[in-house]
Amino acid sequence: MHAMAEKASPMPMVEPIAQPVVLDVNGVSKSFGANTVLRDISFKVHRSETVCLLGPSGSGKSTLLRCINWLEEPDGGTVLLGGRRIGVRPGTNLRMTDRDLAAIRTRIGMVFQHFALWPHMTVLQNVMEAPVHVLKRDKREVRKEAEALLRRVGLADKMDSFPARLSGGQKQRVGIARSLAMKPDLILFDEPTSSLDPELVGEVLTVMQDLAREGLTMVVVTHEMSFARDVASRVVFMDKGQIVETGNPDQFFRTPQTERARQFLARYAARDR
Repeated sequence: MHAMAEKASPMPMVEPIAQPVVLDVNGVSKSFGANTVLRDISFKVHRSETVCLLGPSGSGKSTLLRCINWLEEPDGGTVLLGGRRIGVRPGTNLRMTDRDLAAIRTRIGMVFQHFALWPHMTVLQNVMEAPVHVLKRDKREVRKEAEALLRRVGLADKMDSFPARLSGGQKQRVGIARSLAMKPDLILFDEPTSSLDPELVGEVLTVMQDLAREGLTMVVVTHEMSFARDVASRVVFMDKGQIVETGNPDQFFRTPQTERARQFLARYAARDR
């Protein structure tokens, strides 16, 4: 894996309207007791887009990801994956059965902040586990695909290692390979570099940049402004549980349209000086 020492070349802009809608979030709201975390969130993600969710800590970004795949149940609004509503039985307002919800979640990959690897399994076993035991696929076929995925993320020499022997960046790359093994329609990244030492951040961002170039559909919560600027096809800026501004990264970073976005970007610019 090569480091991210040099500024990544800008990603070619994907024209979203030319691609089918993969994810449609419409009017999603969520509260925890008296604390309203999400307020009427609506946006769409088209195939091959990398949408970066930006905003200060506590703005609701991670909760939004969890509502997308119903790890948190929204209080209101709808979430559609490929036109199919998540969490609610077709033609009703009744909650999906846990079995049906688990089935639709297999189409949504999720990469967490804290890796969530099985400590008693090798790297290869971690990647193979869900395709074999959830999708009931042939073990030999899955093994070949898992080995190829681990080579893809630069971990060909770690297949037989256990997570305890890996660096944080290596663990996160295993997490990415594990998500890819399910061949999802969409991958959600919840601040995938926030738990890493600074020198390990680049190796994970490089893998994600490669996935964006290959046309995977991704929603990424991140505080890595350079990644969002160079890799995103669109950014969504949130504050206090609401979408404040959305647009292509060049427009957002050069000429933000709202005062709140200007304040946010100025803070990051001052920090990076």
